[in-house]
Amino acid sequence: METSEPGTPAVSGPGPRGDEDVRHWSLEDLRALDFDPFLTTVLRDEPVVRIRLPYGEGTAWLVTRHDDVKSVTSDPRFSRRALADRDVTSGSPHAIASRHAALNYTDPPHLTTMRRVVARAFTGGSMERLRPLAQRTADALLDEMERHGSPADLVRHLHGPFPLSVVGDLLGLPEEDRAGMISWTDVIMTPGPAPARSQEGRKSVREVVEALLARRRAEPADDLAGVLAAAAADGEISEDEALSMATAILVSGAHAVRNNSANMVYALLTRPEQLARLRAEPGLLPRAVEELLRYIPHRNGVGLPRIATEDVEVGGVRIAAGEAVYCSYLAANRDPEVFPDPHALDFDRPAAAHLSFGFGPHHCVGPMLARMESEVMLATLLRRYPRLALAVPPEEIAWQEGALIRGPKSLPVSW
Repeated sequence: METSEPGTPAVSGPGPRGDEDVRHWSLEDLRALDFDPFLTTVLRDEPVVRIRLPYGEGTAWLVTRHDDVKSVTSDPRFSRRALADRDVTSGSPHAIASRHAALNYTDPPHLTTMRRVVARAFTGGSMERLRPLAQRTADALLDEMERHGSPADLVRHLHGPFPLSVVGDLLGLPEEDRAGMISWTDVIMTPGPAPARSQEGRKSVREVVEALLARRRAEPADDLAGVLAAAAADGEISEDEALSMATAILVSGAHAVRNNSANMVYALLTRPEQLARLRAEPGLLPRAVEELLRYIPHRNGVGLPRIATEDVEVGGVRIAAGEAVYCSYLAANRDPEVFPDPHALDFDRPAAAHLSFGFGPHHCVGPMLARMESEVMLATLLRRYPRLALAVPPEEIAWQEGALIRGPKSLPVSW
């Protein structure tokens, strides 16, 4: 089981030019669900800090406190559009999404239009229509796992195929186009070890999505691909924006939920008392999912930065116009001013808004879908397997290496 209190950062201190105010954040792989000690240290000692990451040029600011993160991510003086043509210090050797068509590189008011289009497929009603289909998918996958026999790899049998199936249903992606998609999304989201392979994966997935959108132009439907194709035909968004959004939702929906749901199960299986409580109190599950979302360090490092368009003071630090600013949602979720005893997984924690899905105009477009999937998977496992347990000691589980999204490579379980 991972430690509850992180220690000191593995890499920090002056930059190569002797800049004493610059911290090097190496983004080395961490053990299991250990929280990044670098984030713990700067959150405590220097919550607005200048950093240098493994790729890109120059330095950037890192903001870690909950209130400061909310402030920056909702402040129009910090622009994602201004990032499109910049080479900023980064945790990835290349951009994952299209810099000139993706939601993440757009600012309001056009961002608002793009999100409004996507929201047509992410309503509460559409999530409720997807839930029974998701439940049937989970049951079918676990039926197949039982035919395989105990022990079995839960990532292979459930956490990998289930999110891809659900997001594929949302998008309208035919079954025959889903083959190999899990491995491609893994490659795309693990760019550090093999940048060219990651780029190749992105190209392959975009080609599949491009063909789907072309079919939806000829054969309209009310799935997400149909919504995006219609919006592009009506001129609300461009064809490239429709392609970029569909690709991003497919990749993140398949990959992020796969890893985070596996992280949730690992967290519960290494905490028997928490697992037993959920079995005894099934009504606690939605609240437990929210606390797991807050607690689990689901990514390595940080996402995309923003560029200050004018001088702004954040947390008592002056950020100059043109400087890049990263916000750590992981650190914000461990801010002791908002979450007392933040490194504890506590299902009785008083309600407070975690930032696992982001904040401001760039917050995640699919939190309802991710929550529904997590609830379906956990509830089904708890119901079907009263003796579910790890089939190997926790320290023998292999974890993703060099990945943007953290998670186990496999999760051997017995029942």
